[in-house]
Amino acid sequence: MSGIMIVDDDANIRELVRTLLCNDGFEVVEAFDGADAARKISAGAVDLVIVDVMMPNMDGFELCERLRGQYNDLPILMLTALGEIFHKARGFGLGVDDYLTKPFDGDELVMRARALLRRYKAESSAVLRVGGVTIDRNDYCVESDGARENIPMKEFELLFKLAGFPGRTFSRNKLIEDVWGVDFEGNERTLDVHINRLRDRFPAERYRFKIVTVRGLGYRLEASS
Repeated sequence: MSGIMIVDDDANIRELVRTLLCNDGFEVVEAFDGADAARKISAGAVDLVIVDVMMPNMDGFELCERLRGQYNDLPILMLTALGEIFHKARGFGLGVDDYLTKPFDGDELVMRARALLRRYKAESSAVLRVGGVTIDRNDYCVESDGARENIPMKEFELLFKLAGFPGRTFSRNKLIEDVWGVDFEGNERTLDVHINRLRDRFPAERYRFKIVTVRGLGYRLEASS
């Protein structure tokens, strides 16, 4: 059973989300602001954090930034009334995995929570299967229809990152930091070139996945069965 933390200063929202998740079989921990959440997470592990933005003491953006600095493998769903594109861009730039605006549909919230937990479980594996390919981190190769192909290291790492979270939008800065490192001295053009090479190397009609540009945010991988 997975434990989910709800971080919101509105007790009514916490109660609603807790009821939805508990009815679906999750264990739930509550926090009333970012500072409270940070203390509780450090004291005991949770599997997913659902966080509001506008809170006293420590808002949701600051909490996400702190969590990403400490826990790279903790999924974060931002649940907030702030739905403008620049708010979403800031959230994804801080490492948020998904973004849902209030008012929200309860069934959609539960589905997104389950999807995030599945994505993180998949990334913990050294072998990913997406669309029509198998991506093996043990020997850094990609296999499709029985044929194995070795691709340049940075292309492989970029593909593995995106494929580990199909449907998740990554900011350009996040991808550059995770694939090239925080000390990378190049620019976003390097990322765009590698994305285009992957698109050319793995045409969607054959390999059943595509890398989509999300204007103003970054990139995400979408796969078909």
